[in-house]
Amino acid sequence: MSDKKKFNLEYEIKSSPRILYSFISEANGLNQWFADKVVYRDQTYTFTWDDEEQKAKLLASKENKFVRFRWLDDEPQYYFEMEIVQDELTNDVALNITDFATEDTITERKLIWDNQIDYLFGVIGA
Repeated sequence: MSDKKKFNLEYEIKSSPRILYSFISEANGLNQWFADKVVYRDQTYTFTWDDEEQKAKLLASKENKFVRFRWLDDEPQYYFEMEIVQDELTNDVALNITDFATEDTITERKLIWDNQIDYLFGVIGA
């Protein structure tokens, strides 16, 4: 398997951390923008896109701050994380994404995140 490289993306989003957290941590919230269908059972999320399922384990989370998942079919050192960052002075909120991809798929993976976050903006009304 090719080595994957870590990459980070940041999206400014007009939402409170509390509301945004429900969209990145709860199956119902994720179902509205991240995948066609999301089911959560026993610390495992099953994401479905176009009738293809992919399972991820919830590795860590902190309320109103972040969630970190690992795809079950991926190497243990790789994960994807969605972190909510709020500027203390301006109260601006950003969603930081950390993910891993092979060198030849990073550009495509970033585009997928861009599209998914656009859906999230639409759902939240940001």
